[in-house]
Amino acid sequence: MVVLQVKAMERLESMLKETPKAEHHHPEGVGIAMFAFQGGLNSGLEALKAGMAGSVKVQPLLARPTERVGPGVFPGCGLTGGDRVVELRNYTIMVVEDHDFQRRMTLRLLMDLGAEKLMEAANGREALKLLADRGVPVDIILCDLDMPEMDGVEFLRHVAEGQLAQGVAVVSAVEISILNTVETMAKAYGLQVLNSISKPLSLQELKSCLSGFQPQENVKKVYVTHTEFNAEDLRRGLKEREFIAFFQPKVSFQTGEVLGVEALVRWFRPGHGVISPLYFIDHMEHVGLVTPLTEALLTQTCGYLKAWAKLGHTITASVNISMRCLEDVNIADRLHGLVKETGCDPKQIILEVTETEVMMDVAKMLNVLARLRLKGFGLSVDDFGTGYSSLQQLSNVSFTELKIDQSFVKDSPAQSRHRTIIETSLDLARKLKLKTVAEGVETRAEWDLLKSMGCQQAQGYFIADPMPGHQIPDWIQMWQASGETDIAL
Repeated sequence: MVVLQVKAMERLESMLKETPKAEHHHPEGVGIAMFAFQGGLNSGLEALKAGMAGSVKVQPLLARPTERVGPGVFPGCGLTGGDRVVELRNYTIMVVEDHDFQRRMTLRLLMDLGAEKLMEAANGREALKLLADRGVPVDIILCDLDMPEMDGVEFLRHVAEGQLAQGVAVVSAVEISILNTVETMAKAYGLQVLNSISKPLSLQELKSCLSGFQPQENVKKVYVTHTEFNAEDLRRGLKEREFIAFFQPKVSFQTGEVLGVEALVRWFRPGHGVISPLYFIDHMEHVGLVTPLTEALLTQTCGYLKAWAKLGHTITASVNISMRCLEDVNIADRLHGLVKETGCDPKQIILEVTETEVMMDVAKMLNVLARLRLKGFGLSVDDFGTGYSSLQQLSNVSFTELKIDQSFVKDSPAQSRHRTIIETSLDLARKLKLKTVAEGVETRAEWDLLKSMGCQQAQGYFIADPMPGHQIPDWIQMWQASGETDIAL
């Protein structure tokens, strides 16, 4: 007996198309995943062709769609994800695939894994209509990329913007570099991205992919993800001091010593909860409020630096500064005056210059950055490699620090491309005599890899979450007592 699997699919469908008006007397479930035949592959195909015409009885290897496949066929319907068990029967899963045979095969494998709430669509437009009619998000979407009418990339954008699903997984035969790009895009849109799955689909790969799903109720939701506001709301928020600095520690890879923090703004908007900067920074730049926000954040940061120093913790603090702020030629004097007024030393402040937009007036930018350095501020290239003119900026500006973006740090132990980019960035920084910081360090494996590569400082959830300023001293004491020595080994 041989098993006719997906790799014979194209040949199988070709033969089925040649069968004139096949009456489809086959049992329910035939043609979904795999069939068993006596004899070789060729005889099996001929038998199936004859069976579709009604002359031969074809027995499906798998149970019928209305029947649950028990552990005797595929052991363990509960998927293990770390110390969790993902029960697929509790979740709604949509399969978006234009290839009819592969779509039905995927649905069948999902049923074999215990899934019961299944939806399907042949292309992105059809899927969006079904999701709109449904009215509530699905849990997981398995999506092909190369589809007619609307490709998978465009479809995932609509899913993200409409918050139509919690998690997505790409099922495709495209090359790995394209899959990596699409996954990065989906993550940037805020989707939970599961492992991609190559074609032909296998049960084990599907099982492994879905085991990584984290349902929303098990995910720590810190921020309000959507709220309506206008420029006047932002101005009022600044006036009422609703924008609060949180701080995420930065530590030495070699010693574990706490070297500094990064100030990260949160909007505590009455009646709306805590709002992430993801949802208001662009708006503030558009209406010209990002400079007042930066000044407010720096004022809070300096106040905390003085308070921490009194407790014996003399560290640095990084504050993000937008390219829009650098359009103001007086910004260097104002920031310097603000820091000195609080009694802090500008050498304690590192200004992280974001690369998210092109600076049109380069001369003005260079003027401001040069004056900031002369006044003692440190300058960091934030999110290095993800924005505009990174190498040109490094050549023209006297930066003191280079931050490796978290998109390269994430999964770097398993992603050779990420490791290559990190290695190249660190080598460049050493030659330019810049300090190096890896942001987004979330696992011990990432810590160990970056340490072995010679990165100097780490920042990320593996070390600590962002926290209010008053919690920093207690956290430093706890870190020194329990984590500093061990983590640096």
